[in-house]
Amino acid sequence: MAKTDLLDKGAILQRDKETYAIAPHLPGGICSPDTLRKLADVAEKYHAATLKVTGAQRIAIVGLREEDLDNVWIELGLSPGAAVGMCVRSIKVCPGTTFCKRGVQDSVGLGLALDKAYHGLTTPSKFKIGVSGCPNNCGEAWLKDLGFFGTVKGFTCVVGGEAGRTPRIGRELATGLNVDQSKDLADKVIQYYRQNAKPRERMGAFIERITFEKFAEDVRERRK
Repeated sequence: MAKTDLLDKGAILQRDKETYAIAPHLPGGICSPDTLRKLADVAEKYHAATLKVTGAQRIAIVGLREEDLDNVWIELGLSPGAAVGMCVRSIKVCPGTTFCKRGVQDSVGLGLALDKAYHGLTTPSKFKIGVSGCPNNCGEAWLKDLGFFGTVKGFTCVVGGEAGRTPRIGRELATGLNVDQSKDLADKVIQYYRQNAKPRERMGAFIERITFEKFAEDVRERRK
């Protein structure tokens, strides 16, 4: 019988059709030296082919045997990152004012709060979030279903961005937001999308179908 992805184990079948990759969840792409050592030690113990830093700020262990997957997760003591499926994926976060000299807003604080609230949440299609601490946008807010980037006046929220096969630039939904206002708006956007989008309809396509004006008006009504 041909092997397939083992989503209950957070394992994706690789090109060789025999081994698997896993990507433990690292909120905001931030981890301790101890976690890095553990990832390396487990990968070495189970003869992984390589470790790969992903575009979603995870570290994938590539080339694991199916029979080792359970023990790998037990020894890592980490949970899988939401790398596939119809859900909120791992949130991409830049260093912001926590670490970066160019940061003007706390992208780490906002990003980790959003990750804690929504990572893995079921949505009509895959849903990507990016948070940046300045207009340089290292968190790629403009290319996410929901994005925030910092300015000297607060966070700007953009919606409907997408990379991949049908790239879109997001639309500006709100400006001058503090962290609490950003979290509140994120919740309104995500819940509105969950309740109204069609199955497998990305945020950008959903907004295009109903018009940005209606989307923005309906979300504003929810914020009152």
